[in-house]
Amino acid sequence: MVSRRSGLHPVDDIPEARRQSPLRPATTNPSPRRWVWFGVPVLGIGAVLVWWFSPRATPPLGMPEPTPAEQPQALLGHFPYPEARAEDLQAVTADGRVKLHREAAQAFLAMQSAARAEGVILVPLSGFRSYQEQQSLFYDVKAERGQQVAERAQVSAPPGYSEHHTGYALDIGDGQQPGTHIELSFEQTAAFRWLQKRAAQFHFELSFPPNNAQGISYEPWHWRFVGSPTSLELFYRARQGS
Repeated sequence: MVSRRSGLHPVDDIPEARRQSPLRPATTNPSPRRWVWFGVPVLGIGAVLVWWFSPRATPPLGMPEPTPAEQPQALLGHFPYPEARAEDLQAVTADGRVKLHREAAQAFLAMQSAARAEGVILVPLSGFRSYQEQQSLFYDVKAERGQQVAERAQVSAPPGYSEHHTGYALDIGDGQQPGTHIELSFEQTAAFRWLQKRAAQFHFELSFPPNNAQGISYEPWHWRFVGSPTSLELFYRARQGS
């Protein structure tokens, strides 16, 4: 960068011996130095125009690029999940109480039928849960049991952070041993042993195995469907964004 002293004309930076002599008057052509000073702002404006009109990657219309503050963050070991739309849900029980996302529902019904053919009864205990349902489950039970927030989060996700919101997760029980429903003893049942061997064939996986990285209590009854691009991306992108 050229150094400029305050209040001095550019020519004042040139040693006196090199200035134009009175015996050789200056021509009417602008000096190269003046062209330099004129060209710098022109080049700068040109660079701005090139940058402005050059193609740049932009997010799709209506989907602004998230800022770092908007990136998904884990809360007490749980990840944020969107709530499934009602029109995307399908009942997997005769009374319509337990619903799953249509893709997961069809996969579960096929898995349930395969298990029944081998003498195992898979019972869907809980599927989709709304934000309001999870709020009651988290805060009301927490208050009833006198639990601290972190303690409650070991066994239940805060509202907005439950896999059940997606419609791709469900709690499964053994129809022949109802006393083990939502209990660690479920891992001793025929239903759990069957799921360990066969669930992957129907694209279900255990969400919270022993010593999981999230630090959530082991839940042998809680399974999630990852058999579609949407469900796979949903669960694994949440972990990458934490």
